[in-house]
Amino acid sequence: MTTPIGTLLSRYDTICGGRMRIDGMRVTVHQIVTCYQNALTAEEILQQYPHINLAQAFAALAHYHANREGMDKELEAETADFLRLSGDAESEQKEWHNSSEN
Repeated sequence: MTTPIGTLLSRYDTICGGRMRIDGMRVTVHQIVTCYQNALTAEEILQQYPHINLAQAFAALAHYHANREGMDKELEAETADFLRLSGDAESEQKEWHNSSEN
């Protein structure tokens, strides 16, 4: 049986924030790429996400490499948002802790 490569990934506005993902799963290309950028091989990525297969991991990486500039910008923005939000949460936690001591 042959699997067309284009069927391995999908994007819907209402799922995973509209990010490209492994079709039928909530594993985004961003998640796969983050592992790859942390020097994991495709086989090691499968250990992190055992419910995906090698073809799906390589499809995600192929999508990344074909759209690298735009995806890198998306990943940078996502990281900046995470750091900003985690900093806000940390500040709120410190404020709560300080107010509970008084």
